[in-house]
Amino acid sequence: MSAKNDADPSRPEAAGFHTTRWSMVLSARGERGGAEADLAALEQLCRQYWPPLYAFLRYRGLGPHDAEDLTQAFFANLLEKHWLRAADREKGRFRTFLLTALKRFQAKEWERARAQKRGGGQRLLSLDTEGFETAYVSGSEAEAALPAETLYDRRWALALLEAAMRRLREEYERAGKAAEYETLKPALTADRGGAPYADLAAELGIEPASARSSVHRLRRRFRDLFREEVAATVADPRDVDDEWRAMLAALVW
Repeated sequence: MSAKNDADPSRPEAAGFHTTRWSMVLSARGERGGAEADLAALEQLCRQYWPPLYAFLRYRGLGPHDAEDLTQAFFANLLEKHWLRAADREKGRFRTFLLTALKRFQAKEWERARAQKRGGGQRLLSLDTEGFETAYVSGSEAEAALPAETLYDRRWALALLEAAMRRLREEYERAGKAAEYETLKPALTADRGGAPYADLAAELGIEPASARSSVHRLRRRFRDLFREEVAATVADPRDVDDEWRAMLAALVW
């Protein structure tokens, strides 16, 4: 990958416009676009942040079906009852806003919401809820011993990581380098200096030094994208460093 190549996915401009979480909130609460745009924005929010909210409820002791119903009803109420109007960029982290809103919803309304679901309420979205349960069950015993709020933060951080990985893959695909991405991807989780550069070079048909440079660009771009995902969830740029450190800490065991 040449840094001078216009199609180089490591260049920031190659990523295009990236909608922040707060921009999606504005759209989902009806301040931009019409009803179709509102639902599209809410769907994007649901797909990214359903897993940590669902996991939080499971860690709090709810069974799979109850946690699924409650999470579904919670997101439906975000739109239908305009709860997103309470989301204020001046109040800080979107992570905190969603968890606080979910706790209040669980405390005050979940029984009624479940009754409505049993009465034939329509689902807001079609999501891979089995996948969310699998991710929850696959958690370690060490995780299960931690407070639900701590585990929520971990799942939130993992959701941001997945979003960054998805954007990174899409950048390489747009640049016509999907095969290169798949070859280099395992190096993201390898210990620093532990990537098999000779093997990567042989597979890519380049010199080991070039493979090392490609891995370095991949890791640097991934770190930048992950930081962008974190930054998109806070209102004040001055909070980015603190939130960045919090998300890194949530991933470390």
